[in-house]
Amino acid sequence: MSLDSPTSLTTRAVALAALPPALAVPPGSGAVADAEGARRIGRGAAEGLFTGGPVLVCHASLTARRLGLAPPPRSRDLLDVLELFAFVRPARFCAPSPTGLALATGQAEPKGAEAQALALREAARLLLEEMTEAAWPGREEAVTLAETLNRAGWAWGGRVLEALRAQPVRERRQRGSGLDAWSRLPEWEDEAPRGEAGSAPVDSESARIRLEKLLQASGLDEARPTQSDYAAEAAFAFSPRDEEGRPRVLLAEAGTGTGKTLGYLAPASLWAERNAGAAWVSTYTRALQRQIDRESASLWPDPAECRKKAVVRKGRENYLCLLNLQETVQAAQLGNGDLIGAALASRWALHTRDGDMTGGDWPGWLPTLFAVSPGQQAGAANLVDRRGECVHAACPHYRTCFVEKTIRASRRADLVIANHALVMTQAAFDGARTARGLKQDGETAALKRIVFDEGHHLFDAADGAFSAALSGQEAAELRRWIRGPEGRGRRGRGLEARIGELCADSEAAVTALNDAVRAAAQLPGEGVSSRIAPPSGEINPVGPIERFLVAALEQLRARTSENSTPGGGEFGMECSLFPVTEPVLETARAAAQALAAVEAPLLALSRHLEDILDDEAADLEPSSRARIEGALRGLDRRARMTLPGWRAMLQALESDTGEPDPDFVDWLSAEAAFGRIHDVALRRHWIDPTVPLEAAVVMPSHGVLVTSATLSDPLAEDPFELARLRTGAARLIEPARTLKVESPFDYAANSRVIVITDLTKDDPRQTATAMRELFLAAGGGGLGLFTAIRRLKAVYERLGPDLAKAGIPLHAQHVDPLEVGALVDVFRAEEDSCLLGTDAVRDGVDVPGRSLRILAFDRVPWPRPDLLHKARRERFGGKAYDDALARGRMAQAFGRLIRRADDRGAFVMLDAACPTRLFAGLPPGTDVQRMGLAEAVETVGDFLNRRT
Repeated sequence: MSLDSPTSLTTRAVALAALPPALAVPPGSGAVADAEGARRIGRGAAEGLFTGGPVLVCHASLTARRLGLAPPPRSRDLLDVLELFAFVRPARFCAPSPTGLALATGQAEPKGAEAQALALREAARLLLEEMTEAAWPGREEAVTLAETLNRAGWAWGGRVLEALRAQPVRERRQRGSGLDAWSRLPEWEDEAPRGEAGSAPVDSESARIRLEKLLQASGLDEARPTQSDYAAEAAFAFSPRDEEGRPRVLLAEAGTGTGKTLGYLAPASLWAERNAGAAWVSTYTRALQRQIDRESASLWPDPAECRKKAVVRKGRENYLCLLNLQETVQAAQLGNGDLIGAALASRWALHTRDGDMTGGDWPGWLPTLFAVSPGQQAGAANLVDRRGECVHAACPHYRTCFVEKTIRASRRADLVIANHALVMTQAAFDGARTARGLKQDGETAALKRIVFDEGHHLFDAADGAFSAALSGQEAAELRRWIRGPEGRGRRGRGLEARIGELCADSEAAVTALNDAVRAAAQLPGEGVSSRIAPPSGEINPVGPIERFLVAALEQLRARTSENSTPGGGEFGMECSLFPVTEPVLETARAAAQALAAVEAPLLALSRHLEDILDDEAADLEPSSRARIEGALRGLDRRARMTLPGWRAMLQALESDTGEPDPDFVDWLSAEAAFGRIHDVALRRHWIDPTVPLEAAVVMPSHGVLVTSATLSDPLAEDPFELARLRTGAARLIEPARTLKVESPFDYAANSRVIVITDLTKDDPRQTATAMRELFLAAGGGGLGLFTAIRRLKAVYERLGPDLAKAGIPLHAQHVDPLEVGALVDVFRAEEDSCLLGTDAVRDGVDVPGRSLRILAFDRVPWPRPDLLHKARRERFGGKAYDDALARGRMAQAFGRLIRRADDRGAFVMLDAACPTRLFAGLPPGTDVQRMGLAEAVETVGDFLNRRT
């Protein structure tokens, strides 16, 4: 077989040198780099270069925003180096900034716009040169896809093909498109069931010994005494229970730096090893899931073994659906979509570890680089199964499905790294099936030993998992799940397409299916908000659910403040359900009847499928059984959980005695965005969501460890009283044990806690001024935390230009077109940048070192006094409950600041009214100082810039 001739080294060097200039636009400045060097340019010149091209950029949409331009479409003249990175190094990490690209390609961190422009051009050169190396893997596959991309008009197409052909490439008359990743993935294999886990205990001494081995494998010295004690006590949760309904529960607070992850992985891995079972570790944030996954390498240093032993487990709505990818690619090939984005997603699919698109190795920034309509983006929003439309074994890609692979891997793993939402929703579903005499779902049937890390979020996670909301959007989603997409050009599969074959042999089942499809026409369709709350005010509800929501909105407007904006303000509107207005009561009856008409045939379908599993058990093919079980999961969730919950809320209105159910809070709400209402809902939450948490998760388990750096309340008579209430441990027959391990860090020497006393917290100009002076004194590395998005945006507008003059980039959640994880990645990569965010940033930040050296709260993070919180405050202790929550949030934020023994950081509260008692949750050794802004700026500058 003949080979293409290699390009000469001289020609190759010339081609690589012929790159266009690179444009870097950090917040507030711009620079260009070409073969002659780098120079700073003004905004007008930068805009001309960006729109005139050809030019290298990093994140074209973000660059356009900083130049005051609209996100650009793709063009041959606009070469985004992030797209090149995604092609050359698929499924590899890179923070989406010039600094991130520099670090990912082995360069030093570039400081300043000129250095970033040079680094951007160098990153492009290095990535192209990487493909010219003889050892670069997958050349044939890459050439095939690059040819497709080049034909599609990809800006990098010609250069990438030239680099790839610098080494011999097989000459072929006809190549495929390279887009069919789904046909080249390995299949999963069936394995015999593992069986019930054993009951061999894990003693404290064994846990200490295992911890020592883990530390040695990680290249660390011997365990600190506090870490060793933590591991020994954590073994309690892995000892066998003596009676059903009496799990071994430990509430363990471990200060930052204790090393709690390895501390609980030691007994957890021992238990799994001795009992041939899976220990589940559940987190609240994706960042911690990734961290635990990384640390599991110390348990199993061989990467192949580690992938088998430790499995990251999320809900199926997090993973790439290969059928969605295939349909997206095919639509794009016909001109209805983003073919370049689909091609890069297909390339990623061949290299990803597990297909995780939300927090895994998917570059979440990739679909946002250019102006592509949301419905055509080749990203998580369109490529995962968010709508429950999976056809399971009927899917042509079932044997290569990432979700099925992960589920099967978790059944054989020693360690399953999950999240609170998955654990709770799946446990609730399994519990409901068990109560009806059916077997548990295989995904969490082995959920017997659980570690809830970030345990301070357990209450909130349970609140989300065990609540109900009948809203326009939720009801429209149910309609779509049953009837399929009803608009032109929309992808998706309705119930008939998914299970019609399974029902074909039963006239009764076919009738039930048809009845369900017909009844679902009474549910809201797409565009519900434009009919129930149009900007023009001319409402046009269709169907009984929409008429109920219109009546609910009328009650909301009647009961809320006259000062509310037409769109409901930043948080929308809410009002108590009782007393109910007559229009709400009347429309609720018809709405309940419409829901019942949907529920009944869905239940009939569910019973029919259950009968097939029973009556034809001996003859069913494994694929048919899997398909039926998958269909049953979707039917049961909706027909036995969602719809009954909605009907129960509506029917409660009929028996309105003026006395609401003491266990629940029912209310009406309207969500607002950009000055208009986009959804209305009837909501029901448990006042104490740990009631179902205990019943569905804690009681059926054998052992549970709830751990966090902030579980106890030092001002309470019993420091763990609130933790018991907020984890469900207070109702256990066997009392939970408690443990408190202090942080080993020297906070007195390495931190400062300051309250600014001379600011008006409601004036964004003063807040922006304070943050500017503090961040400048620190030389960057600042995180500003806000309790309201509106104030964040107001401060950003004033703060950004001033920091930019000093060469300090400012990034912001809800401003920059990046999701939170990507923003934090950029903040971590750029040592002197600053970031503004809300509580999502506070919970997701893990930034050791100088990249985070000052943290400023705009005001006390009191819980928002909505109807739900007021009911809980009354139940859980009044004012002291508010204090405890605020104290915990401040302690969590402080814990983000000092991550290593050599970290130094300043914690600044800009709210002079902040009570001293709220700082009691901070570690021992911290001293709160109150002072004016000028003194604080001097103190911060001296402390952070002092040589140690």
